[in-house]
Amino acid sequence: MLKGFKEFIAQGNALELAVAVIIGAAFSPIVKAITDVIMAMISQVVGQPNFDSVGQFKLTASATEFVQPGTIITAVVNFLLVAAAVYFAIVLPMNKVKERLAREKAEEEAKEVTDVELLSEIRDLLAAKPQA
Repeated sequence: MLKGFKEFIAQGNALELAVAVIIGAAFSPIVKAITDVIMAMISQVVGQPNFDSVGQFKLTASATEFVQPGTIITAVVNFLLVAAAVYFAIVLPMNKVKERLAREKAEEEAKEVTDVELLSEIRDLLAAKPQA
């Protein structure tokens, strides 16, 4: 039983997942700060930092609590802000780095002459050489 657990832990997927969770936890305050700043800007336009009271209503006239469908809007806006922060702070820069590395690798591969190309050049040079 312990052998199977060791194999599971030693797999790359488990380690990558653990690293992702730790980095995600470390990145959480940054995302929260960005979300707070953007929500503060939205509150300057809308008048409040959330949309909870948008479209609120009571089911009956004597009800003391409101039904607030605006909480869904607030949750969607928060999700979009977090997704934007993750995309622009992590995904976009990583994609740029990957593109640059792939471009550099392709340039290096283009510079390298393959055996077939080298042999073709030798054949062409020998064919072009006048026979004595």
